Order: sequence, then structure tokens, then C-alpha cells
Amino acid sequence: MDGPSERIDELRALIGLHDERYHEADDPEIPDADYDALLGELKALEAEYPDLVTPNSPTQRVAPAGRATFAEVTHRVPMRSLDNAFDVDELQAWSERVLKRLATDRDGEESAEPPTVTWVCELKFDGLAVSIRYEDGLLVQAATRGDGQVGEDVTANVRTIADVPKRLADGAPPVVEVRGEVYLGLSAFEALNAAQEAAGEKTYVNPRNTAAGSLRQKDATVTATRDLSFWAYQLGEVVDGPEPASHLETLTWLAKLGLPVDGHVASFDDFNDVVAHVGAVEMARHDLDFEIDGVVVKVDDLATQESLGFTARAPRWAIAYKLPPEERTTRLLDIEVSIGPGGQATPFARLEPVFVGGSTVTAATLHNADQVVAKDVRPGDLVVVRKAGDVIPEVLRPVLSERPDDLEPWTFPTACPACGEPLVRPDGEAATFCNNYTCPRQVRGRIEHFASRGAMDIEGFGEQRVDLFVGEGLLDDVAGVFSLDYDRIADWDGFGEASVENLRRAVDTSRERPLGRLLFGLRIPHVGTTVADLLASSFRNLDRLESATVDELEAVEGLGPVIAASVHEWLRQPHNLDLLARLRIAGVNLEAPTTDPDDQVAQVLDGMSIVVTGTLTGYGREEARAFIVARGGRSPGSVSAKTTALVAGEGGGSKLTRAEELGVPVLDEASFERLLANGELPD
Repeated sequence: MDGPSERIDELRALIGLHDERYHEADDPEIPDADYDALLGELKALEAEYPDLVTPNSPTQRVAPAGRATFAEVTHRVPMRSLDNAFDVDELQAWSERVLKRLATDRDGEESAEPPTVTWVCELKFDGLAVSIRYEDGLLVQAATRGDGQVGEDVTANVRTIADVPKRLADGAPPVVEVRGEVYLGLSAFEALNAAQEAAGEKTYVNPRNTAAGSLRQKDATVTATRDLSFWAYQLGEVVDGPEPASHLETLTWLAKLGLPVDGHVASFDDFNDVVAHVGAVEMARHDLDFEIDGVVVKVDDLATQESLGFTARAPRWAIAYKLPPEERTTRLLDIEVSIGPGGQATPFARLEPVFVGGSTVTAATLHNADQVVAKDVRPGDLVVVRKAGDVIPEVLRPVLSERPDDLEPWTFPTACPACGEPLVRPDGEAATFCNNYTCPRQVRGRIEHFASRGAMDIEGFGEQRVDLFVGEGLLDDVAGVFSLDYDRIADWDGFGEASVENLRRAVDTSRERPLGRLLFGLRIPHVGTTVADLLASSFRNLDRLESATVDELEAVEGLGPVIAASVHEWLRQPHNLDLLARLRIAGVNLEAPTTDPDDQVAQVLDGMSIVVTGTLTGYGREEARAFIVARGGRSPGSVSAKTTALVAGEGGGSKLTRAEELGVPVLDEASFERLLANGELPD
């Protein structure tokens, strides 16, 4: 028993340490997911060795009471925590336990008729739980959850939150205690950090900790500057009030009283629909202006809730499904430097594999030399990694309490790891560069970009093949793509006759790409797809663009002096002029599409903003956007209140959800074709 006993003691000590950092200092060292893992391990050990369970174990209480920096408030109705489900199997298992308990009577006999249950799903907000008490319609007290029995009085601070009514609507009962979440919206958090930075003050780590710290300010006028928000989602004590039959009815009544209730609430009779809803929320979590970390699933009927009752710490009729964590801790194995197509040297972290943000991460960006110094992360550290959806993984900070004593600070290398030439950091810039144009990593990067889908779209030019072609001396710049030695390639392992012919055909086809695609593919500094198309449509061919003055470039609507100077300089560098000459010889198209009036498409979408999402049957997504732009419309990448319509193919995802929320018309493929033809939206 010594081994399990010692590990249980160790886990309780660790959880106690992190509870103190989280609840008292509002400065947690580890992400919630890692805390949940520690608590889960402790629960499993205590289940295996029940004789080792103690009343003060973290598994037997809601949360630590914390240090009472404000007056204590005893909750008349306890504020309980929720049990968690970390995957769909655990969520399904919880629903089966609920149904089994409802189907079994006190004698242990199962009912012949299976129980019917309506399930309610709400977003799990990442903020601070509070209880707000109203008497005769007036706000008289607000308290944090604390340990579930006793919280802290934060009345003065909660009064500063604009979302929280100081007086309820007419008809409120003598006593209403409402539970909910205080949070800091993402836009408010960004504005706060921008103001802090402008004032030369430290910025805040994340919205949740900032909200918690703001709510515990001794001076309520400070809290008032933080733009906190509030969602109501539960009742505590109510005296002489109505008796709603369901949770949904409760939420409706709270809204009628004037309390803010989040609109992302859904109910389902089939638990399979609950599972599907959880998946939809996960896809759309980054469309919200506040952070969530899960979905709360409840039994809707209040009488059924009462019959299910509670465990020692949580209700049996509700569970929190935790979305894949966006922050986790893992070991930093090494810091390496990558060289980009433009020569920028970027430090990145090699990590022990960790599942975060929905995928397994083994590397994460560290941005630049200054960021490595500011974060003070060192190879060997336990570090916090964040990955939000499709965002590139990032190392946030070290866990200093876990740092070995002998770790030395990391220093930025002075030589390029790809070619050995000196690395240079220009005065006043954060970035460091390798200025060797023939650096093999830069060559590879330029060719990969040139062949990418948004540029020349050459199928068969993935990263591995480009590495092979450059490594074998077959390619040394993008012009060489059009003079490949196919006979030599045919002799290599893995290249049959068909694959070589497909590669030849893909290269030949790419010669006809329009001028805008070529300009984007050349990686001219500051020239993205939009600027490339502007340059192509304004100057019509490469000869005119090459001869353009800086003033002529700057006169193009949408181009400023920085872009104009960058394009002008790039077109006068000797190695770029040589490259363009070789592209001419290779027969690459150097003209923009014709604008002959007889060939022009009617501008039926002039002034419209049409977003495309999902997979269409008759169009590629980029092709659909090109059709929109050719008819005078715009096709941005996201849905907003200014969007005219959304064209949704298979798998529309979060954009479709956002369009439905904003009331933006959603078009199927047939309606899209009619729109392209006459510019008319369906009734």
C-alpha cells in the first residue's frame, strides 16, 4: 500500500498547490486540462483503494475555500460543481446511468417502459461562478462560489457590471437568488491589453484569470474599468416565486426578469442529437466573443432532477462535457531555428507529443528571439502549450516550479543552420535573417510557395518532392520548375511512367496561370493574392509592370507607399530580373486575362459580399470565389453582419452556424448559379 498511498499524498499536495494558485492568487501555473488529469488520477486511485479516502480529499469537496479577502457569505443553497466527461464515450455512459437510474424503482426492479428524457445543452463559460441575490427586486448581495458552502462578498464589484440589472422587472418575487458566470469577453480583453500596452503596463495572460482578478479588486472603480459581462443560468433560493416545471422554463423566466441569458441553449429528446450538438459547438467555439471550455448537459425536467439527486459533490442530473483542451503542459525537448522562404530565422520548440486543441502537437512557434527571452523558456522545461483550433501551436510560458536547477538560458544562434552563413538582425526589427539568397532552405521554401494551390497550383510539388529535387541538384529556383530533367526523374525509385507523365502535365498546365497567380507565386515582399491581382489588373502584363515607376505603382488604388516601394525594388534586383527572363523563355503566361468589352462578364454582383464554405459539386472553392469576383462581388473568408449571402456546400461548419445566427441568406448550389446569372437572391 506504500506506493498508492504515497502517490495519493503527492497528488493531494499538488492539487492543493494548484488550487491555491488558481483560487487565491488568480495565477494558475498549469492549464485546466492538466489539473483535471491530476484530479482524475486521484479519483481512480481512491476508487481502487477506498480505505485511503479522507474527508478533506479534493475529491470530496467542491473547491477550496481560499483566503477570505472579502466578507464571508454562506450560501443558503449550496453551489455545487459538475462532474466532467472528457470524450463522447464518457458522455454516453453518463446518459445511460441517468436512464438506468430513472428506470429502476426503489426495490431495484426495472420499469417495463423505458424512461423518456429531454436533455438541455448550454455552453460552459470559462469565467467565475457567482450568486446574485435580489430582495423585492433590488440587488442586495453578490458572492463568489468559494467552497460551495461559503463564498466571498463581491457585491460592490458586481454592481459595476453593466449586464447585471440593479433592479429586476416588475413582478419579481420577494427573494430571487440567481447563479451565473462573470466573464471577460475576448474583444474586451484585447482592448484592455491594448490599453495596458499603450500605458507601458504589463498585459494580462488570459480572459478568465483577468476576470477573476477584476472581480476581487478592493476598489470597485477598478472593476468598473474592466468591462466584465455576466450570463445567468441557474436559480438558488427563491421565495414565493413561480414554480417552473423545467430548466428551459427557468431560463425563460430569468430572461423576463431582465437577467442576461445566453442564447446558445438547445434541447433534444434523442441523446444522439446531444452528441452531434457537442460536435457542432466544438467546431464553432472560436466564433464566439467569449471563451468556453465545454458544454453543460442537463436533464430538463426539474422533478426528474430532484428524483436523481446528488452525489457528495455534484448533481447526478447534469454533466460538463469538456472540449479538447487548448492549453496543456509538456516537456520542451529543444529549441531549433527554421529558415523561411524570405530568409527569416524563426525559433520553434521541439516538444514531447501532447494532445491539445484537437490534435497531437510535437512542435510550436516561439516567434522571435525577443519572445524566447521574454518567456524565458529553456530546453528541459515543462512548458504550457496553446493551440486554438487551426491556429499554429504556441509555447506560452514555463512552469517555473518544475524547472530543474541546472537549466541554462537559450541563446539565439549566430549562423544559419541551413547554410552556415551569418544571421543578421536589422536595427529596430524583431526578426533575424539569413541574407544568403541561395540558402537551400530558402530555395526550397520559394519553390514550395510557387507551386502551392494559391499560386501556380502545380500538383505533385509537395514538400517531400521539393526537398528531393533540390537535394539532388535538379532545382535551384522557381524557373527551373519548367525545365525539369524528366528522364533523370524516371530513373528514381518511386517514379513510374504514369507519375512522371502526371508531373510533366501539371507543370505544363501551370504555364497558363494568369499573371496575378504568377506575381503571388514569386513571393514579392508585401504582395499577397489581393495585391497581386490588383497589380495584374492595373498593368495588364509583366512588361508594363517592370517599367512602372514608384509613383505609378503607388497610384494603384489599394497600394500604399510601402508596397509600391517593395515591388519597385524587387523588380530591379539582378537575380530577380534573371529569374523573370528565364520564365519568359519557359513560355510562362505573363499577361492578365483579357478585358475586351465583348468578353466582359456582367457585373451583377457589384457591391455584394458572398462567402463560400463547404464542398461544392460543380465548383472548387477558389473557382467559386473567382466567379464572384469576376462579376464585381467580394468573397471574404468570414461571415459578418455585412455579408450578403453564404454559399454553403457539404460540411459548412462554423460559417454556416454564424450565418444562421446573423440571419444571412444561405444559398445551395442551384441558388448560387442563379445568383451568378442574374444577381438576384432567392425570396
